[in-house]
Amino acid sequence: MFKCANSIASLPLLLMASSLDHNQLPNIHGGATAAPPPTPSSQTNHLSTSAAADALSRLLHRLPPNLSLPTRRFPSVRSPPTISFSESPNPDLLDRLLSAASELGFFQLTDHKISSHLALSAESEAAALFDLPAEKKESLFPKNWPLGYKGDGDEESDGIGESFCFDLRPCLSDSAEISLHSLKEFVLKMESLGLKILEFLFRAIGFENPIGEDRTGFRSLIWISEGCRSTEPAMADGFYPYIVGLQYQSKNQRCSLLGDSGWVAAAAAATDSVMVSIGDIAQVWSNGKLPKKVRGRPVPTANTNGANSHAISLSLLITLPVDSQVSPLLLPSSVNADVEQFRSVTAKKKKEDDDNDERKEKAMFHSFSFEEYAWRVYHDRCFLLKDPLNRYRI
Repeated sequence: MFKCANSIASLPLLLMASSLDHNQLPNIHGGATAAPPPTPSSQTNHLSTSAAADALSRLLHRLPPNLSLPTRRFPSVRSPPTISFSESPNPDLLDRLLSAASELGFFQLTDHKISSHLALSAESEAAALFDLPAEKKESLFPKNWPLGYKGDGDEESDGIGESFCFDLRPCLSDSAEISLHSLKEFVLKMESLGLKILEFLFRAIGFENPIGEDRTGFRSLIWISEGCRSTEPAMADGFYPYIVGLQYQSKNQRCSLLGDSGWVAAAAAATDSVMVSIGDIAQVWSNGKLPKKVRGRPVPTANTNGANSHAISLSLLITLPVDSQVSPLLLPSSVNADVEQFRSVTAKKKKEDDDNDERKEKAMFHSFSFEEYAWRVYHDRCFLLKDPLNRYRI
């Protein structure tokens, strides 16, 4: 053992001696003669001895395995749960919705009554937007974070080509250059479906009327983008927080979604189904009862044979106005109100009140400003590596 160690320790001296023998230079400064750094051509192979070779071999085998080169990881392929939708919030449907949303954070909806003809007409109108001149795109959809047109080479591009983002109602109007009649009707039906899904999900959790009768306090954003040109997910920035997202699957194609555990490739969804994703705001509102969520929009990916590489993606995000405050919705206490009327002001009452306080649901998230959170998630690319909600968890 000591002999091997000494052999390795003597290597530098042997190499230096070799360089002195073959590379002596004249002393032009009058001082001690200095040898230049050894070169490959001038070095003598002193590793040919068996002792040195054996020592080097043992040294390499002792290296920890985590120093090996990282292998490339592709997203795992998962089949999203399929739910046959019904307008009636029956207990079986509510349970299946909550179970599907909790399993992966996304699922596909069938029997939703949005016609495939309307969806194809809307996609055709959306595809026509990409054929407009760049100056016309910018004038019709001016940039006003997060809204507007983003070109393929823009600094704020989402990494998968050109895209349009606009508010549901103010921007959906026909002009001399474009007609958006079908797109407007399609988006309104998608919004109605999304709000119904949201209502059913929170009813399944235990809230009687979570979104209100007039359904105000929500904002719907439509995102139109080109399909990813690669079979791998785009490392897209420009993600925007939302409650629930919907994407109509007019073709049998795969898409990638970014969950808390990384990218997941969803198996090809059924044609004419709607991919539903649970967003970060829904997780906060449910106080963690919706444990899985998706960051950003599903990204359609090209098939290995290159098909659908330029597919149009239509995503609807039901989100909040920028001036909103986000906080968990806590279920009411299970304390019986009738018992409260007969409690006396005694030590016994105080003990019972303390016990009831302990039984009340505790918030898992701090309240935060939606605008501040949305700005950070949209512009900070570090959210791809860590959950942006971590700083608000209690």
